[in-house]
Order: sequence, then C-alpha cells, then structure tokens
Amino acid sequence: RSSPVQIPGTTWNQISRSPYSSFAIKTDGTLWSWGRNVSGELGLNQAGGFSDGRSSPTQIPGTTWSEVSSGSDRANYAVKTDGTLWSWGYGLMGSLAQNNLTQYSSPTQIPGTTWSSVAGGSNGAYATKTDGTLWAWGNKNAGMLGQNSVAYYSSPVQIPGTNWSAMSGGKSNVLVL
Repeated sequence: RSSPVQIPGTTWNQISRSPYSSFAIKTDGTLWSWGRNVSGELGLNQAGGFSDGRSSPTQIPGTTWSEVSSGSDRANYAVKTDGTLWSWGYGLMGSLAQNNLTQYSSPTQIPGTTWSSVAGGSNGAYATKTDGTLWAWGNKNAGMLGQNSVAYYSSPVQIPGTNWSAMSGGKSNVLVL
C-alpha cells in the first residue's frame, strides 16, 4: 500500500511487529495477532504452516496483557499486568527462554513473576524486572547477551548491574538505558 490503511477497531494501545506478523494490545488488556504463522508465531495454538496465517487481527486467549514485543526470527514475548512473562513461536537457539529449543504455538510462561518489560531481538530477547535488573537469553551473536561469552542461553541470565530501563533489540545488538 502506498498510504496508511486503518486496522479495524479504535481501542488499540500498544503494537509490535516482526518481519511477517504483527501484534497489538487493546486498552482492555486483550492481545491480538495477524500475519504469517509458519512456526506457531501467532500464538493461536496452531502448529503453523503457510495456510494458517491471518489477514485480520485474531485474539490470543487471555487478558491482562500489558506489553508485547516481537523478535526478528518468529519468536514473540508479552508481559501481563501480574508481572509474568510469556513467549511463543520459533524456539531457535533457546529464544523462547523455556530451557529448550522447542517451538510453542501458544503463550508459555517464562519462570518468574516480577518482569516489567521485554524487547525481542534476533533469536533472543531482553527483559527487565521490577528491581531494575536486566536479563537476556537466546542467540550469542557477537556476545550480544552481555555475558562476556559467545554461548547461547535457553533460560534468562542476568546482565550485570541494576537500574536498567528502556531497551530496544536489534538484529545483532541491543540498546539499553
């Protein structure tokens, strides 16, 4: 399209996109997805495949979602208002923080209950907790997990320091304040 096209609805509150799918949270705390669903990345409890995509927003089960973020490689993350963190999609290099390399087609809780924000990156993600600590998991590219290592981690590992706040994940890096 050469001009903006409105997505149906008027109560959208927060959005995120990956290369092939999009996510949005409404003001009532519901989470919606649309786009391609090759690896279950839409979070609709469907194994995935090219025919499982959605051309309009479809609600992901549950409510009280407060933040959503997409990684660049079909892995997605969301925080609920109760401080729980969830992931779904493609589990390459531990990118879903489930201590495995498994693909999940519906949101699955990452251990812990004091998560405050999340940013998807390339085959991994970064999240802050309410105490200001920063955590990372997934791909090891160029030491981008902040562990002074090139190993990948399939569970959250803490990055040294506290008082971390805003973050943005990129293809081969992350920026954090």
